[in-house]
Amino acid sequence: MLVVMQAHATEEQVRGVCQKIEALGYRAHAIPGAERTAIGITGNKGEIDPGSLEEIAGVQEVIRVTKPYKLVSRDIKAENSVIRFPGSDATIGGPTLAIMAGPCAIESRDQAFAIAERVSRAGAQFFRGGAYKPRTSPYSFQGLGEEGLRIMAEVRENFGLRTITEAIDNESLELVEQYADIIQVGARNMQNYSLLRRAGRSKRPVMVKRGMSATLEEFLMAAEYVMSEGNYNVILCERGIRTFADHTRNTLDLSVIPAVQRLSHLPIIVDPSQGTGKRNKVTPLSRAAVAVGADGLIIEVHHRPDQALSDGMQSLYPDQFDELMSQIRQIAPVVGRKVSVAGLNATTGLAGVETPGSDRAVNF
Repeated sequence: MLVVMQAHATEEQVRGVCQKIEALGYRAHAIPGAERTAIGITGNKGEIDPGSLEEIAGVQEVIRVTKPYKLVSRDIKAENSVIRFPGSDATIGGPTLAIMAGPCAIESRDQAFAIAERVSRAGAQFFRGGAYKPRTSPYSFQGLGEEGLRIMAEVRENFGLRTITEAIDNESLELVEQYADIIQVGARNMQNYSLLRRAGRSKRPVMVKRGMSATLEEFLMAAEYVMSEGNYNVILCERGIRTFADHTRNTLDLSVIPAVQRLSHLPIIVDPSQGTGKRNKVTPLSRAAVAVGADGLIIEVHHRPDQALSDGMQSLYPDQFDELMSQIRQIAPVVGRKVSVAGLNATTGLAGVETPGSDRAVNF
């Protein structure tokens, strides 16, 4: 069920409707739009009598939502959602493409700083890197854990890049939300509902990667789990699905981009590194992703990929990343997008949440 408020409805009227919904034993999710606020209702097991809500001051109409996903749907918000980061001009979902770049895994401070300097200079606004690495083999490099998170926090302080890294369970999520700007839920955990619910209680934006065999509806429902807990800053990520093809690690499904954008207001970015597993395919698939309308890219970059402890064969050399950025700068305007100007970002910090190991307050 969806309550659509009148365009001139006051904040007090919106609160009144939310209180009424909660008094009925349901949960209210007020999501402001460009012209009016919509209030999604979750927790109901069956039909809700719209009469009890339609008569409240400020309500325009009550609509029955038939889709299994409600909060991610364009029914509740017609315009695209944009994730913003106070203290930074970085956005996800706006006219500027969100470019996330960095190593698959954080291996050392020197490695992270060398790569961060290059991707920042090329125009990336976000630094990606794994502190926790869920690997197929228990004997493969599993990441540096909290040490890796501290290194990423230093990258933010020195290069002004917002940071994104994966949480693999509830315990690691507690640390990730202290250090990073964006929490990533990886493909293997897309249907880890306990982790999704915990991410939904975080104040950090959450990026949900598509599962290896997930349908479009399953993908959207994973985001719905996060939003149902009250976190509306959700980003979707297409990273390839498993098919019978053997010429590529995964099959990057770019057709899901317009499919998601037709149904959902959430931003969606593309990971051509995981999506192909082949360095020589990353640049052409990145170009295609921008052309098809993706809101951004997340790219693996390593200054010595032949020595990388994780996924070196799909990591671009810094010079290749420079060339990729040059190419997408030419494509982006054709589809009404732009790319951040090349050059080191201004050093900025977060503010509000204490970062372990730092005497600075950081904020999202």
